[in-house]
Amino acid sequence: MEPDLSKYRLEGDNSMYRLPSGLVAPVVTRGGFEDAGTADSGGAIRVSGVSIQHTPATKLWFGKVSNEPGYRSVTHHHGEAETGGYVLSGRARIYFGEKFEDYVDMAEGDWVFVPPFMPHIECNLSRSKPLTWMTTRTPENIVVNLPDVADAELRDWLNR
Repeated sequence: MEPDLSKYRLEGDNSMYRLPSGLVAPVVTRGGFEDAGTADSGGAIRVSGVSIQHTPATKLWFGKVSNEPGYRSVTHHHGEAETGGYVLSGRARIYFGEKFEDYVDMAEGDWVFVPPFMPHIECNLSRSKPLTWMTTRTPENIVVNLPDVADAELRDWLNR
């Protein structure tokens, strides 16, 4: 079955994305030259490959997040941003819900969607291996840190 392309606009003005040369072209951020000046949630190392900070993008943040073994973020949310994540390597857990009594676990190859304004805690389940996520947000990398909860209050965290 052929997709219905009639709902997509096939023309438009993309002149706002012109490079200094005047050309509208893809913008590549080379490995090792990502922007490390991103908001964080207490120990997560975030670097952006595509963001308003260093590309013409205005509605997208796309980056890599690394967590050391045993890491857990502070309680936070991402404001109005819709967040998509992909576990590139390692094992992850996200606590959420009232008093953070609920959680989902993920492994390499799993995808996750985190709704806007949802308080949560991101964790690396491994005590010996790093966790690496690929993360995208619209409109940008919003991180709002909240009052934290103690490790002992997170179900199944201490005995993982």
